[in-house]
Amino acid sequence: MTDVPKKRPTQRDLGRVFNEVPELYDRVRPGYPDELFADLVAVTGADDRSSVLEVGCGTGQATRSLAALGCSVTAVEPGADMAALARRKLASLRNVEVETSTFEEWDGGGRRFDVVVAASSWHWVDPPTGWQRAHDVLRPGGWMALLGHVVVRRPGEPEVYAETADLHERFCPGNPGWGHPPLEDHVRATDEGWGRVDAPGGLFGRAIVRWCPTVQWFDGDGFADHLRSLSLYRKLDRDVREPLLDAVAERIRTRMGDRASRRYLSFLRVGQRVERAGKRW
Repeated sequence: MTDVPKKRPTQRDLGRVFNEVPELYDRVRPGYPDELFADLVAVTGADDRSSVLEVGCGTGQATRSLAALGCSVTAVEPGADMAALARRKLASLRNVEVETSTFEEWDGGGRRFDVVVAASSWHWVDPPTGWQRAHDVLRPGGWMALLGHVVVRRPGEPEVYAETADLHERFCPGNPGWGHPPLEDHVRATDEGWGRVDAPGGLFGRAIVRWCPTVQWFDGDGFADHLRSLSLYRKLDRDVREPLLDAVAERIRTRMGDRASRRYLSFLRVGQRVERAGKRW
């Protein structure tokens, strides 16, 4: 009897791995700097009269900041457990509604919004469908906004992957995801376009880009938990992932004084909806 090859996971499948660990995800993932929401307001003019559709709200980390702007927020999240946690955390906010669905399959009931926001989630959306849907649910003159984080390093500063590359290769050799984070200055130079996602074609104008440096500090166990929340590690078999992360935690304790940083350039990319000839609303 021949072995049946495993089905290669799709991008959507990988996006759903976070639903396995909603509390861990909420505890260890970085939030978004207030400065980026101030930039969002400055660019889009969003205020307490504005309506926002958030795509892939996760446990509501960005949702709370959007609600604090006074906007009416409809947050869509495909993971049932993630959405349930978001509802509990945001229950006191009357201007937020969390709906469980993928963006591609979401039924908006004909609603239109002033801003569509995706915080660390747009790369899980099917690009042709996602960009078109975002365009369709926005009012004329509306805005598309992507928030996220790029992991970076600084020259001469201790960095976890540099200290643990041998462990990664020992437990999971040849993984194409392994590698050193880019230098912060190199990332700052990439301020054109929509970043690491497929371009929207002619649906949205040129992206306006804002950067904000942020950092998280962990002990060894905390850093291992952070890695457990990332798709790169969640898609590993458990009997590979757990020994690897235990070894990483031990390496941080013994070689880095049990204190390790995770540096980011947090970003905002905003573009305005382009009106298409012959389209009437």
